[in-house]
Amino acid sequence: MEHQLISAIETTLGWDGPEELGKGFARGSMNDPALVSRILTPNHLLDIAMRRSLNRPQFRCFQKGEEVHPAIYYTDSVSPRGQSIPMVNMRSLGRLLREGATLILDQVNVFDPTMEVTCRALQWWSHERVQVNAYLTTNDAAGFPLHWDDHDVLIIQLAGEKEWEVRGTSRKVPMYRDSDPNDTPTDEIIWSGTMKTGDVMHIPRGHWHQATRTGSGSGKSLHVTFGITKRTGASWLAWLADWCREHEVFRHDLDRRHGTGSEALTEAAVRLIGERPPADFLTAYEQETTLPRHVPYLDILGPLDAVVCTTYFAPKIRENGETVDVVTSGKKITLAAKALPALRLLLSGRPVPLAEAAVVVGTEVAEVAEILVKEEICAPLTPELSSGYTGLVTNAVS
Repeated sequence: MEHQLISAIETTLGWDGPEELGKGFARGSMNDPALVSRILTPNHLLDIAMRRSLNRPQFRCFQKGEEVHPAIYYTDSVSPRGQSIPMVNMRSLGRLLREGATLILDQVNVFDPTMEVTCRALQWWSHERVQVNAYLTTNDAAGFPLHWDDHDVLIIQLAGEKEWEVRGTSRKVPMYRDSDPNDTPTDEIIWSGTMKTGDVMHIPRGHWHQATRTGSGSGKSLHVTFGITKRTGASWLAWLADWCREHEVFRHDLDRRHGTGSEALTEAAVRLIGERPPADFLTAYEQETTLPRHVPYLDILGPLDAVVCTTYFAPKIRENGETVDVVTSGKKITLAAKALPALRLLLSGRPVPLAEAAVVVGTEVAEVAEILVKEEICAPLTPELSSGYTGLVTNAVS
């Protein structure tokens, strides 16, 4: 899936694909105001907060370096029938932001189609799961203290300015579950300065960093952080542990008293490692990831006139002579080989208007699209979902 933001990130950071993710600190500027404002604006973020029932920790507010108690900016919206739904009190939130505060919304991709589409494009590009968090800071509010993340991050400054400091690692590639707490920051400062609108920064896992508007006076900062959690050797071993249950030798109780069977276990473990190398794990991870949420197709609501592939990772198309297989999200469907041109179009990750596609690949594209939608590999292109692609991803028959 070709996405304008990914192309801009690669150009800005001097990357040629995702191979540089996690390998080193990088920073640059996109110099494309139209693209930056297309991704997310401060007012749109506040609109998301207003229209949804959000709860901590997904939605949080910080002031003077401490988290503000939710009771201060939440209220219960009570319906005429007495039903109570927690909602953000926008008047109270506005007062906090005018005083100077930081608002954080995790997983914006769950609520906003543009963020959903962008995260999906990043997943197809990186072959890893991605989520995006948004941070709106006003006036001279402080941000988080010096900390490190257990995943690689791509940061895009979407509005205003913020001061950053990035340091080296105290421990190489630390993890969320680790044998070392890694709580002593290094003194090595890699970069410190101001992130301005359009700036992009890549901070690899484990690098200490902090951001603030303290001392900046009146103003604002909005940035989004795309968190990319890559697979590790530990991930592979955890996967092997699941596979070992297929073999009887691993299902037996360990003999604590006599210690018998340890040699057979060791030999079986070595065989399992050889049978299922890391490459197999990476392939399985993509192909077995569950299907995402999307609007179901109901023919009673109208005809299927446009679709788009919504799987977390790009489906695999395998040609087998007279048939072709589509493998994705724990599924394998088999179609006649004549469906191949339609499949390549429908599984491109780009919106497909079916009437236009029929001119390019034949009328069978409608039947193939209906099959893919029923299998939940593709989804109907609703106006809301379509808005997430507009100006960022061209349709597949353009």
